[in-house]
Amino acid sequence: MTITAAMVKDLRDSTGAGMMDAKKALQETNGDMEAAVDWLRTKGLAKAAKKSGRTAAEGLVAVTVAGGKGVAVEVNSETDFVGKNADFQAMVRAIAGVAITVGDIDALKAAELDGKPVDIVVTEKIATIGENLNLRRMAVVEAANVAAYVHNAAADGMGKIGVLVGYTGDNAAFAKQVAMHIAAANPAALSEADLDPAFIERERNILTEQARESGKPEAVIAKMIDGRMGKFMAENTLLGQAFVVNPDLTVAAAAKEAGVALTGFVRLEVGEGIVVEKEDFAAEVAKTAGR
Repeated sequence: MTITAAMVKDLRDSTGAGMMDAKKALQETNGDMEAAVDWLRTKGLAKAAKKSGRTAAEGLVAVTVAGGKGVAVEVNSETDFVGKNADFQAMVRAIAGVAITVGDIDALKAAELDGKPVDIVVTEKIATIGENLNLRRMAVVEAANVAAYVHNAAADGMGKIGVLVGYTGDNAAFAKQVAMHIAAANPAALSEADLDPAFIERERNILTEQARESGKPEAVIAKMIDGRMGKFMAENTLLGQAFVVNPDLTVAAAAKEAGVALTGFVRLEVGEGIVVEKEDFAAEVAKTAGR
């Protein structure tokens, strides 16, 4: 039987399943709409689709390193409780293992895990765990050496914050300290040269307006801005920050003493940038009751 676009649309509308899942269901059932709905329910795909609109801002970041390559992946869930689920942790660990073999998030979603695309593995796990899940981000660091650190670990290699640091030199202990520093201090970039020019310009404009409110002469204002921008650069760049292990040194100075050159880093924190809509308890009850 020919599967038409209209049939696929009708099945999607009635089950909330994805287009490709709906098409496959119809193909598997020779176009029988009722049987296709049952097929989707059996696979857990209809149930998963109904949960896909819910905000997933919890979950885990997993890190793994192989040779001169490190990867960090973020997989989100709706509640923090799922991050402690052994089944969820096993999936996240497996996804990180696949991530080390690819270059970006799109390639990771399409890569094979247990005979299926990673994206499908995550979708099917929604039905098992009962929450919306989302493979959100992947970051890569490649260097002569890569150090990894996980903050607030829920299991080996995964937690709320994952950090990777690329470096040259043979002082792995120092590189691990730098990774811990990054987790705590959250620098915006490695150095001033790596900062987004728009980010710098926005800060300069803010500082300029603040300085002008003082009523001081323009020449004095210019010096005030230069001083404040210098402080801004130091606070927002890894190399310029005071090293948490020894605040008397900048990270750059500490790295020089340790015989290490820092070449790059990534820091992923679970849920950062996700806007979670708050709903009061009465509204939530009414919504659940269907009012």
